[in-house]
Amino acid sequence: MATCFSSPKTLTKDVATSEKVSPAVSVEIEVALLTGGFDKPYAFGLSTSLASKRVCLDVIGSDDVDSPEMHTTPKLNFLNLRGSKQEASLGRKISRVLIYYARLVRYAAIAKPKIFHVLWNNKFQFFDRTLLMLYYKMCGKKIAFTAHNVNAGRRDSNDSLLNRFTLKVQYLLADHIFVHTEKMKSELLRNFRVPERAVSVIPFGINNSVPHTDLTSAQAKQRLGIRKDERAILFFGAIAPYKGLEYLVDAFLRLAVSNAKYRLIIAGKPKEGSEKYLDEIQRTIDRGAVGGRVIQRIQCIPDEEIELYFKATDVLALPYTHVFQSGVLFLAYSFGLPVVGTDVGSVREEIVEGRTGFLCRPCDPLDLARAVEKYFESGVFKTLDSRRHEIRDYANARHSWDTVGEMTRNVYAGLLEGDQS
Repeated sequence: MATCFSSPKTLTKDVATSEKVSPAVSVEIEVALLTGGFDKPYAFGLSTSLASKRVCLDVIGSDDVDSPEMHTTPKLNFLNLRGSKQEASLGRKISRVLIYYARLVRYAAIAKPKIFHVLWNNKFQFFDRTLLMLYYKMCGKKIAFTAHNVNAGRRDSNDSLLNRFTLKVQYLLADHIFVHTEKMKSELLRNFRVPERAVSVIPFGINNSVPHTDLTSAQAKQRLGIRKDERAILFFGAIAPYKGLEYLVDAFLRLAVSNAKYRLIIAGKPKEGSEKYLDEIQRTIDRGAVGGRVIQRIQCIPDEEIELYFKATDVLALPYTHVFQSGVLFLAYSFGLPVVGTDVGSVREEIVEGRTGFLCRPCDPLDLARAVEKYFESGVFKTLDSRRHEIRDYANARHSWDTVGEMTRNVYAGLLEGDQS
């Protein structure tokens, strides 16, 4: 592995791996990419793209973000400061988090990169947004920040004065902010008074970290016990109230009454604090007497199994009540799977009616059921085998990591130029 940065041996065993430096490596820009220890698809896509563009990276991650490519890609140095995030006792969890923060603080004090790019905050959001950001600035770092959600508190219905205040502090301390849509940029400027020159809209890169094998749709259906003539609807990912799963279940119950060929697959686990929400949904399924037509995989789906669900099903449902952008939508597109989604956030911008899917109104199970029926009567479904290739091409053209990497690199260069002027 060709690496670019060095750190003292005393920093911990993981960090000390960055001593393995090839002096022959020529770099233009040096960056620390702070992942927060999760969202492997985004960290993988962005880091590998940047590394191909003469950006030398320290990727600060965890076991969840790690992959073979993180250790074999030239100019990419993976530092596993977070370690394991597996279930443990409360004391063990606290110990892990405190050790991680200690490593992170020490790394920032001696890190060679002048640019710190924060993809996600860590465990203690308010601390990360304020004191940790101030600490990075005191260390002389230029900070880029990716706002995947402008205000997740508003989305999750737990917004507060403290939440908005700490968000505003982080946005004002950041030297540059990346968002994924023009709507997000407008909200950032309007609600947090961020200067327009400090914000860039970049595409949400299509997921390229999940394995694609030669598994066929027919084989995937057989493995999940779905007949060829059945209409399989997929709900995938974290389960939380803003995902609107209850509206999808309601719509499915209406569809199942009139057509026994409908199947629903729910694959994912509840977000912390959403367990009761899921329990009520499962009771609704049981009361509807269609339990045999609902496949539930209430767990974190391993990367190597993800393609099974997207190849076995005929459409992805996104019944969101509130969202800025959906990574699951682009994951579906990477497998060529059409989407039926609600008209919230930027979903309308990403679904081409009659080509890549259909839209419906949020919080309206009747309209969602109508959109699902419309999809299964459309040419998109009837020619799905050939349409999958078209959808993949469409997504790759609009959401290429090459484009994302180039735009991000240009911002880095601008930050360094401004520092030198």
